[in-house]
Amino acid sequence: MAHTSQETESPAHGRWSAFRQSPFWPATVLVLILAAAAGLFAGSYTYSMANPTPRLIPTAMVGSYESARAQTYLRGLEEALDTSVRVHPYRTRAAAREAIEQQEVFAVFELRDGGRSALLDVSGASGASVAELLSQTAPAVGKKLGVQVTVRDVNPLQRGDPRGLAIFYISLAAVIIGFVGAIQLSVHARSLTPFERILFTAAYALLGGFVIAATVDWLLGALDLPFAESWLILALTMFVSGMVFTMFNTLFGRWAMLPTWGLMVIIGNPSSGGAVSWPLLPSPLGVIGRWLPPGASVNAQHTAVYFQGYQHLFPFLVLAGWALLSCTVFWVWRHRHPGGREKEPPEAEPETAES
Repeated sequence: MAHTSQETESPAHGRWSAFRQSPFWPATVLVLILAAAAGLFAGSYTYSMANPTPRLIPTAMVGSYESARAQTYLRGLEEALDTSVRVHPYRTRAAAREAIEQQEVFAVFELRDGGRSALLDVSGASGASVAELLSQTAPAVGKKLGVQVTVRDVNPLQRGDPRGLAIFYISLAAVIIGFVGAIQLSVHARSLTPFERILFTAAYALLGGFVIAATVDWLLGALDLPFAESWLILALTMFVSGMVFTMFNTLFGRWAMLPTWGLMVIIGNPSSGGAVSWPLLPSPLGVIGRWLPPGASVNAQHTAVYFQGYQHLFPFLVLAGWALLSCTVFWVWRHRHPGGREKEPPEAEPETAES
């Protein structure tokens, strides 16, 4: 019997091909991706925030901290916290307080009378979760070892932000609205040129940052912001977030939301130190978070609100670096971005009748 040159397609193969060409195929892929994203989202936040555990707490020491009694107390405190208290000795209380302002330490221990009594200055503004942990643990350890511990908060949180979460929330709003704005530009203003897209991203970032700051400060009174600086930080955060999505949109097309969500929300926000202070975060997150836009935004905003006059350059360099990287990638590969418009052809000159 002669064989045909082309084998007949099997029914199963035909059904698979039809499925791949139907709208059910991308819908099924999205169902699986969204399920995985939901698990990653819940897992990342639970891993970093559900049970914060101290890893290392930088602490200033003043007074007779080298005495045997003081060393016994410090060892007992480390055992109770199940972490290391990194001691930074200072000659004077004023120098130790300066270290708090510089955000080099989270608390100041002054051990007196050969370690028989201690004064613990915590800084709620440096990290509410760390201050609360030390305030509860230090007196309890002192009671067991016969050390009288007095606790006071020398840099408390503002009254409208008793848990220290407002800065995290406004930074989160800037991050999410930043890339959502870029998504909407891609959908509703698809024909913008690359320069126009960057310009309009900057425009909604400036306006959005102003509205966030005005709402939290002027309308709700939750935070007393240094308005111009806070506005700048929020606007820069929104712009970076929008351009990060635009960069990924250039590189990955319609799947750009996946790396954007992963970088900014699943990794960036839990590791930012906004909801849980970095000494209580898992060590890798505490390090990575400072190099990502959400962490840089929280750090800059936190210093602007609670440590005015001691602002650090590093978080601004991180935000500027991400802005430069995303804009550069977008501009260099702008021909791949799913948008833009063709240049209009020059109008033909009207023909003149021959004389």
